[in-house]
Amino acid sequence: MKRIALFPGSFDPFTKGHEDIVLRGLRLFDEIVIGIGRNAHKDRYFPLDQMIRLIEGAFANEPAVRVISYDGLTAHVAKEVGARFLLRGLRNTTDFEYENGISQVNRYVYEGVETVFLITSPHLAPISSSIIRDLHRYGQHVNEFLPYPLDDLHLVK
Repeated sequence: MKRIALFPGSFDPFTKGHEDIVLRGLRLFDEIVIGIGRNAHKDRYFPLDQMIRLIEGAFANEPAVRVISYDGLTAHVAKEVGARFLLRGLRNTTDFEYENGISQVNRYVYEGVETVFLITSPHLAPISSSIIRDLHRYGQHVNEFLPYPLDDLHLVK
């Protein structure tokens, strides 16, 4: 049976830390589906359609990686795409506390799913999407933190 993992997140933006988790996850899984969850109560900073294209471009040479967007419960999406695993990255103990609760709820919703945690590579641990958004919002160059250039990205405000 094919080992498929769903890597869910808002990915606003998708960082080199996220890329690292996917690339390391490819050693464990046959396919990784990067799932960008949409939250009706939260406005995105980086447009969803453009982020999907940027992530797809970053993994253009990785046929085992695909990108989707979704509404609803992550556990339901995992079941729909045939994923028996949820892939998550942990930067610190705060991430673990948060992710631990979510993983238990996901098992309640989809009994067959297991969450696999990978510890973020140390040199990437300080990178977070919220920090990158703040830097970008105030005109700082952020491409060194991302697996793609943001030069052509047009923000919708």
